[in-house]
Amino acid sequence: MTTELVLQAGGATDVGKRRTHNEDTVLVRDDLSLYLVADGAGGHNAGDVASTLCARSMSNYFGATIRATHERPEFNRFGIPNGARRLSAAVLKANRDIVEISRTSQAHRGMGTTVVAACFSPRSGLMHVAHVGDSRCYRLRAGHLELLTKDHSLLTDVIEQRPELDDQVLARLPKNVVTRALGMDEQLRVSIRSYAVVEADRYLLCSDGLSGPVSAPEIAAALGREETPSEIAQRLLALANAAGGPDNIAALVLHCAGGHTHALPADSVPPPPPELFSMAGDFDSDQSDPELLILGIEDLDISDGPESASDDLLRALGDLIGSKRS
Repeated sequence: MTTELVLQAGGATDVGKRRTHNEDTVLVRDDLSLYLVADGAGGHNAGDVASTLCARSMSNYFGATIRATHERPEFNRFGIPNGARRLSAAVLKANRDIVEISRTSQAHRGMGTTVVAACFSPRSGLMHVAHVGDSRCYRLRAGHLELLTKDHSLLTDVIEQRPELDDQVLARLPKNVVTRALGMDEQLRVSIRSYAVVEADRYLLCSDGLSGPVSAPEIAAALGREETPSEIAQRLLALANAAGGPDNIAALVLHCAGGHTHALPADSVPPPPPELFSMAGDFDSDQSDPELLILGIEDLDISDGPESASDDLLRALGDLIGSKRS
């Protein structure tokens, strides 16, 4: 059962206790059902330009695609939510805009920004979440706090690829290095997920200036208060400043009234029609399709000891550990 989804949103930023310039941006566009937090970085105080440009570019993209969105079905024929694809496309458009300005303006060279963004689809009751970098999205549901995003950071990448490393080695890694950000390169991978909204859900989009100094229990307690989203956002900023305010702080809180009364998988749509399975091409009828196709595996020659996509990271890690030991 689904009732009409009504959203209440409130967000705020603060410079923190140790910075002189605020490079975080919060966007609340109820008319577009678009919400985001961007955490900028770069020389000459250009981080605020990058984060502001990210918010402006994404809102412009959403405004320009309203009609096309209404004309399309909620899911494509593969069962993929079109709203999620729209949000990802908006992030990629913002990245191209930031890269272009960074390359053509000396004052803005090297600027970049992380982003975590959410958009809601009233027809399906789904929330789509996209993120790049270490800005996060949390969800409080029935008193349980969940982290819905995974940081694109050096520490995360190293743990995924080298889980056997000693904690003493991990402790020497810099904690503020992100491996993905808007403005780094024209090619960008955006992490995107879709979630069924349940009535009374609360979502938090925030920069690492909040998630770093404020503990998960404190975040959960603040989100669970009987206050407006704006009041909760201000409370979270105060908690971060009370913990030392080591960075700029951004918080955006969403309260969901209505929506699903229970959660369902975001891909709960009929399977694609059988004719779609013939789109991959004609195969020899005497041969069965392989159970699993691994991209590029047919070109892999183990005897040659090929380099993997993670080799550059592992080499960089080795150099970093070696330099810190010397």
